Amino acid sequence: MMAQKRILLVVGGGIAAYKALDLCRLIRRSGLAVRAVMTKAAGEFVTPLSLGSVTGDKVYGELFSLTDEAEMGHIELSRDADLVVVAPATANLLAKMANGLADDLATTLLLATDKKVLVAPAMNLRMWAHPATRRNVERLKADGVTVVGPTAGSMACGEFGVGRLAEPADILAAIEAMLQGVTALRLPEGAWAEASANGPRPLAGRHVVVTSGPTHEPIDPVRYIANRSSGKQGHAIAAAAAAAGARVTLVSGPVAIPDPFGVAVVRVESAREMQAAVERALPCDVFIGAAAVADWRVAEAAEGKLKKESGPRPPLALAENPDILAGVAGRSSGRPRLVIGFAAETSDVVPHAQAKLLRKGCDAIVANDVGLAGETPGGVFGQAANTVHLVTREGVESWPTMGKQQVADRLVARIAAMLG
Repeated sequence: MMAQKRILLVVGGGIAAYKALDLCRLIRRSGLAVRAVMTKAAGEFVTPLSLGSVTGDKVYGELFSLTDEAEMGHIELSRDADLVVVAPATANLLAKMANGLADDLATTLLLATDKKVLVAPAMNLRMWAHPATRRNVERLKADGVTVVGPTAGSMACGEFGVGRLAEPADILAAIEAMLQGVTALRLPEGAWAEASANGPRPLAGRHVVVTSGPTHEPIDPVRYIANRSSGKQGHAIAAAAAAAGARVTLVSGPVAIPDPFGVAVVRVESAREMQAAVERALPCDVFIGAAAVADWRVAEAAEGKLKKESGPRPPLALAENPDILAGVAGRSSGRPRLVIGFAAETSDVVPHAQAKLLRKGCDAIVANDVGLAGETPGGVFGQAANTVHLVTREGVESWPTMGKQQVADRLVARIAAMLG
């Protein structure tokens, strides 16, 4: 019975330690018991009182505590658990585990345990990508440790990339699966857990090309035609694809957000520049056209700044921009296996997306309503959340409102399933 199982949670000292509180709540709500051990550094982010209140049990932290050792020694702590979970697992904690170091209560019980261990790494993206960390993680996997995450997204340090702690719900899913005897699984929302170095990420070996952001179509050297796209959704998709093992080329219009880590970025301004960059990036396995490409450009941009004092208002003759999505989908040779477009609509979202799917010849459309959202002009543009519909020839999936990184993770999971 799951209700008879006990989790020993080791909380490492990173900014993500506060999520351990939510994780404990979810664990207890699922019917499992949880007891927490904190590293000294974890106490800089959460308190033993906070953890104790959500676990309903005493929190342990001192290796040389006469009281704690008498009540529940470090050997007994690990023996009393059915599963040991380390969340967040910092780079320092992973290094100690991989090399068998035991200099505090947490690392001592981890070395002494004979139970299965699940770790959820969380750290700066460059620390996660460092060869030493990658080497330590692979050694832990080879030793039978299961790893869940990290995922991609914005970090407390202001950077964007892979290194965020997997969501508590995803960690709970891994816990429940391991208690039921599953040793390798694909978790929801793109948090990929692998029990060994032989467990491939779902898009490993694939090349994914993503377009993101707006395009700027010059009127003169000062002014341009543009739209409200921030690039947050497209960049999140590129990061999620990279986290799933793909080689990613991100063709980005002008944005004010950081580049995703581990992604090759090509920066462009106009629709024609974006089309040329996409053509250079092909061939690929998956093309995702998330950019808000301007439909029109000024046929002849002025060489100098247009001055209102110079005379009557100048007419702006418009020319149609190239259709990048239709061009990729309609290739007679070298067409990507999957071509996915986006539809930003302000009314009749799904019908317009279904028509666009057929008109462009792509395999799926991610549609959303970008109309007014409360007091925010431009709706979801620049916002943290999104509500989308995945439209294919087989039907329509309407997803609940979620963060843009969660949308990206879920889309990448669906792409992996579609590729088979």
